[in-house]
Amino acid sequence: MSVLTDSSPELHRTGENVHSFATVGTLTCVECGYALAAAAMEHDLPTCPTCGGSRFRRTSIFERPSVDAGAVVPAGMEPPWLDAVRADAPEGTPLLAFQERGVAVTVALSEGWNRIGRSATADVRLDDPTVSRRHALVVLTGDGDLRALDDRSLNGLFVNGERVDWSPLQDGDELEIGRFRIYVVAP
Repeated sequence: MSVLTDSSPELHRTGENVHSFATVGTLTCVECGYALAAAAMEHDLPTCPTCGGSRFRRTSIFERPSVDAGAVVPAGMEPPWLDAVRADAPEGTPLLAFQERGVAVTVALSEGWNRIGRSATADVRLDDPTVSRRHALVVLTGDGDLRALDDRSLNGLFVNGERVDWSPLQDGDELEIGRFRIYVVAP
């Protein structure tokens, strides 16, 4: 019973060989709550891609891994890399933008339903165990309106830190899908 009530979980640090203590599961940054999938890591535990933290703990199966968006990027502010994305965005084309391994990734939204998930058929494919096969949908109407819909995902869809089932979107909104923070760029 002490395992369930242990208030000081085992900590792991940047540089440790991941395969010596985990081959499956999720590790959470102690500083900001960012979740890393152990199976996606090759050898050594990296620094946290959002805050640069070096301490991680194994995420319990009884808790939902989450990131306090305010701890990663101050409320009302966007990450610095998003300015370059916005400057290069084609006029009138809404985008979804996120960082993967330090590189900005953009996906142009087409009119209609845009699927986001781990599935190979997703329009925005996020290959990570924290993302459901069919996680979310973003719809772009003929009038240019954007909306997000949770597609019955296990971890839920969060828009600007609030769990939603269906939500309107506008430029600068942040979607939390598993470990990913995806930003709406709607010029």
